[in-house]
Amino acid sequence: MLDTQAKNFLQMMEGKKPTSSMTPEENRNNGAALQKLAGLAESVAKVEEHSVPVKDGKIKVRIYTPEGEGDFPIFIYLHGGGWVLGDLDTVDIPCRSIANQAECIVVSVDYRRAPEYKFPVPLEDCYEAALWVAKNAGEWQGDSTKISIGGDSAGGNLATCVALKARDEQGPTFVSQILIYPVTDLSFSTNSYKENGEGYFLTQDSMEWFARHYINTEEDKLNPYVAPLLTEDLSNLPPAVVITAGYDPLCDEGLAYANRLQEAGIQVEYTCYEGMIHGFFWMAGIMDKGKQAIEQVSRHLQESFTSK
Repeated sequence: MLDTQAKNFLQMMEGKKPTSSMTPEENRNNGAALQKLAGLAESVAKVEEHSVPVKDGKIKVRIYTPEGEGDFPIFIYLHGGGWVLGDLDTVDIPCRSIANQAECIVVSVDYRRAPEYKFPVPLEDCYEAALWVAKNAGEWQGDSTKISIGGDSAGGNLATCVALKARDEQGPTFVSQILIYPVTDLSFSTNSYKENGEGYFLTQDSMEWFARHYINTEEDKLNPYVAPLLTEDLSNLPPAVVITAGYDPLCDEGLAYANRLQEAGIQVEYTCYEGMIHGFFWMAGIMDKGKQAIEQVSRHLQESFTSK
């Protein structure tokens, strides 16, 4: 059954123009209005921004440091938004909450977005940011031996692809990967697409719009760094937390990826928030399950960092 708070949000969104009918810029402007749904911003000991060199340019990262004595473990967070929308401000409030609850530094990455920068640029930016974090952690009280990576939606996609790339290229070692309703496939063919592809905030139509802006050709849909579910070998990856929402078109592909990881011998903590819709994680100001998911992620991070 659809959660009452999710239902109230959907009623609030009735009559809004569909994503696919607007330009990326119009969608970005509309998305900014949703940030207030995250709730109140918690104070942390320090927030600072750094510039990270990437191919053909620079990107920003925002670093949230909790109260206490370093060196702190680190959680690299990659925001969602279909590779097109979202920014550092979109996830500012959940990043603050996680820094406090998990007692870790959170590094939020402002990767370059599509369609101005198509695949593989957003992924390469996130990978370069992870390399930068591992190299420079000591300069801002971070512990480079305890780094986790995660994100929501397209950010979950980028997080798991960074983990794959790090394995394939002998890059940073991650303590865990936190995948919140991740995109793992671009076939749009699962039962959850059939059942939830219309009327529950994220639609099949909008996902196809996002994909068109992100990829260059139809062949990109078969690239494991776009669709990690298609990766043949998922061994030697970090332990994973995979969170899905029951009324999300991405639900089945998140579960499928969790199952594939388990089959490859990877430790997985899988949770489906049954009555929830896509996006609930950053709507903790209006959805109790959003708060619960942030608490779950924070608890897992703290446990995984402590056991490292």
